[in-house]
Amino acid sequence: MRDKVLSLLGIAQKARAVVAGNFLVEQAVSKGTAMMVILAEDAAPNTTDGIRKITHHYGVPVFLYGTKDTLGHAIGKNERSCAAVLDDGFAKAIRTAIESAGGKELEN
Repeated sequence: MRDKVLSLLGIAQKARAVVAGNFLVEQAVSKGTAMMVILAEDAAPNTTDGIRKITHHYGVPVFLYGTKDTLGHAIGKNERSCAAVLDDGFAKAIRTAIESAGGKELEN
C-alpha cells in the first residue's frame, strides 16, 4: 500500500496547494499562507534549523516526515528538503495521516 501522507501531498500538489524548497517554504511561512511544513528526516542541519526558526516565529506547525527523495517524488520533483501545505483542508488531512503513522509535530 502506498504511503497515505505522500499520496495526500501529491494530490495537494496537483491542486497547487504545495510549495517546496527552502526559499519558497520560507516565503510562504512569512506571508502567512503556509498551514503546515513538512521537513525531510535527512534534511541538512542548517536547513532544519532555519525552517524550525521561521516556523516557530510565525507559529506554523512543522512535521518531520520522509526523506528528501520521497518528498520530492511525491510532488513530482527532484529531491526537496521541505514542503509547505497552503490549504487548511489538505493540512488537516496530512497532519492526521502523519499522526496515524506515528509521527508528530516537532517542538520548536
